[in-house]
Amino acid sequence: MCIELFLSFMKITFLGTGTSQGIPMIANNHPVCLSENPKDKRLRSSIMISWDAINYIVDCGPDFRQQMLREDVQSINGVLYTHEHADHTAGMDDLRPFCYQIGEMPIYLNKITLRSLEQRFEYVFRTENRYPGAPKVAVNLVDDTSFYLDGVEVTPIEVIHGTLPVTCYRFGNFAYLTDVKTITETEKEKLKGVKVLVVNALRQEAHPTHFNLEEALAFVDEINPERAYFSHISHKLGFHNEVEKTLPKNVFLAYDGLKIEV
Repeated sequence: MCIELFLSFMKITFLGTGTSQGIPMIANNHPVCLSENPKDKRLRSSIMISWDAINYIVDCGPDFRQQMLREDVQSINGVLYTHEHADHTAGMDDLRPFCYQIGEMPIYLNKITLRSLEQRFEYVFRTENRYPGAPKVAVNLVDDTSFYLDGVEVTPIEVIHGTLPVTCYRFGNFAYLTDVKTITETEKEKLKGVKVLVVNALRQEAHPTHFNLEEALAFVDEINPERAYFSHISHKLGFHNEVEKTLPKNVFLAYDGLKIEV
């Protein structure tokens, strides 16, 4: 089946849109942390990308269990990891219920992320004397080569998060970029023609390892997608409704539970 047919039915669910500490942040009385607007309450960043009865997760952070229950997700086909940081990986143990269904869970990740997960989740990757209830994973290493998931072409896109390489992903006409601070011209070329772009916009002020709002807007202007959504947001960006009023008409703040079609 052609990729274009899949893409006309592709759905993106924003499982979480917050930065590493989420919103509200623990022990923080910033006005955004005290907001009663549900759109100002953000779990750690992750998406689910779906077509037909297929679901893939990008990043499996510490809120993964809560996100799966909230969205009533009954099955997933694999997990793509962007990088090793805990807000993107700490939910690995909660893959267990899905492993009960399918056995080994396919995971897709770069070598740096794999080495980190092998240390932090040693019991998952152990080949001898395994705990019977531990999740089982099937490792698929990702480099700069495109690959296919159930008929859809996936293109890895490397961005730099401070000094750490992060592997982001383009699925056909949709691209999901997180924790970007810099990106080379070569990698930008892989985004040419993308229709829907998700990228991080951490806060108003400059940050050493993430785009701030000004940088994210400039990046969207350069890539020129039909629509763009900002994620990986901290309370220092401001109130959701107020910030969104300032954005161009084709740029939006994502929020937890938002669903879009591509």
